[in-house]
Amino acid sequence: MSGVEQSARVARPALCAEPCRADEGPARGGLQNKVATPLRRWKCVCAYDGTGFAGWQSQARGLAIQDVIEARLAAIFGRALRITGSGRTDAGVHALGQVFHFDAAWAHGEEKLLLALRSGLPPAIQIKSARPVQPSFHARFQATGKRYEYRLHLGDADPFTRPYCWTLFRPLDVGAMRAAAARLLGRHDFRAFTALNGPAREDTVRTLRRLDVIQRGAQLRIVCEGDGFLYKMVRSLVGALVSVGEGKLSAADLAAILASRRRTAAVQTAPAQGLFLMKVFYGHAHTR
Repeated sequence: MSGVEQSARVARPALCAEPCRADEGPARGGLQNKVATPLRRWKCVCAYDGTGFAGWQSQARGLAIQDVIEARLAAIFGRALRITGSGRTDAGVHALGQVFHFDAAWAHGEEKLLLALRSGLPPAIQIKSARPVQPSFHARFQATGKRYEYRLHLGDADPFTRPYCWTLFRPLDVGAMRAAAARLLGRHDFRAFTALNGPAREDTVRTLRRLDVIQRGAQLRIVCEGDGFLYKMVRSLVGALVSVGEGKLSAADLAAILASRRRTAAVQTAPAQGLFLMKVFYGHAHTR
């Protein structure tokens, strides 16, 4: 059994049928003491290597990032706690700035909570910060934007780079990719760039604030920032831009596909391993 499976398959206590009282002590073996402590909402930022995990969202087999973090929280508090993330990431997708929240009574300060979280997680998951926030904060519903980065490598990548990028053994016209990316900026209906199978009435309008194609030698980064993203939207945008770089599509083709609101075989989906969730925005601050 892999380290991921061992960490994820920690037995979970049953969820409380109603909110647990803040003055309840933890089950035997928990780190909390029995001093009355107010229930607080905690905001956490985490990073993870998505290789080997079944994505962010909890799965029946317990092999998702959420499952592993919730198992660690259960060990700390002696009871099951649910976390709420800013959104899902697919299997194999990574993160440097995923955000989640949970409610718990903790009397020992932020630094000790952070240490307790970090000490029992596998190396593939890091809790970068943990701090108390207002009870009204919501990691998902109050997010005003996200920044993703997709990494490509032109030519044969080394063994330490290959698992975290899309390796392409053919040249790309980066200038053409940048011109095509500019045609996609703004507020549009991006149904043609999602893998959604839902009804046509589902809202697929999003604002794309940034779509930069940045090259440094053999390394290519596509930075995508917007007010929200549809299922596999970033990977579809990247796949389309790569097709432009290969000469299979033009900037005008991408504009026409966008206007059509129909997904076609011309839009390929980039592999999961090159995608990173870099940052989740809250409020009105969006900086480069």
